[in-house]
Amino acid sequence: MAKVILICGRLCCGKSTYAEKLVREHGGIILSVDEIMLAMFGQNAGSEHDRYTKRLQAYLLDKSVEILEAGCDVILDWGFWTREARCSAKEFYENRGIQWAFHYLDVEEGVRKQRIEKRNQEVSVKGEQAYLVDEGLAVKAEALFEPPEQGEMQVWVKE
Repeated sequence: MAKVILICGRLCCGKSTYAEKLVREHGGIILSVDEIMLAMFGQNAGSEHDRYTKRLQAYLLDKSVEILEAGCDVILDWGFWTREARCSAKEFYENRGIQWAFHYLDVEEGVRKQRIEKRNQEVSVKGEQAYLVDEGLAVKAEALFEPPEQGEMQVWVKE
């Protein structure tokens, strides 16, 4: 039976890289809110960003069920920053009898800051398809993030 992996972690903790590693090792399809948002709007979703993100997440939850029913594992790469988001996703899959697991990427702050700097350089210089993390985004992301408790996560990846 196909399963879904939900990746939880702070901004620039390595969620997308981890998702790609899971696909290489075990197969599956990555559903990434950031990938679609950047393809549609680039860095320019502006004040509508949060509203679009919420709608896209709802769409991708439904799409994940279609993929799972087709027999392919799904990896949700979008952070699950709040306890409410984690509980909602867990309930969504449990109500459908779908096997799920949360993976939390617990990365030291110094490593995360290096990754932010690297990403910003890649976005600025190479045109990499990722969000530029300015001070406003960094502050917003930290204010929104609610660290999970040990019992919430099935896999805890410490870096």
